[in-house]
Amino acid sequence: MSPKILLSTKKIDIILKRLACQLIEKYPDFSKVVLVGLQPRGIYLLDRLLDLLEVDYALGKVISGKLDITFFRDDFRRFDKTLSASSSQMEVTIEGKSVVLIDDVLFTGRSIRAALTSLDNYGRPLDIQLLVLIDRRFSRHLPIQPDFVGAQVDAFEGDRVRVHWKDNKQDDIVFIEKNS
Repeated sequence: MSPKILLSTKKIDIILKRLACQLIEKYPDFSKVVLVGLQPRGIYLLDRLLDLLEVDYALGKVISGKLDITFFRDDFRRFDKTLSASSSQMEVTIEGKSVVLIDDVLFTGRSIRAALTSLDNYGRPLDIQLLVLIDRRFSRHLPIQPDFVGAQVDAFEGDRVRVHWKDNKQDDIVFIEKNS
């Protein structure tokens, strides 16, 4: 069965602008805010939001980082192949700052739990918010909910929600691959 398109390039563009505006509403002063993209796929969403905030909305340089959570996951030893970590680019302390974790798809919540554990290495934040492009409702293994959501999707067990960014594919697109 061919993939079903959930969000087109135009819809993703609208959602990104809305998410950027929601961040500006929540944080009028970005000097005490750190945006953290989760490796590997959350960094594309982070980069797009940074571009909107810094260029389109003229906020200047927004503090950000890219966080690898590979070895903080509760399932990293369960894979047959050896996992290779991406590099974390966290040259910033989060001590006393508001942190916004950014990822493309929120599914079980396990990646976010790993990110929360990993953040302990960078200081004690004032608070932590979660921003996701896609929230797969009704599939959580942990009590984790997003604060900023691009779109909510209901998918059957085994279905895969995929986000392709024009940074590494042809177009921005979100689609679902049905479980066969």
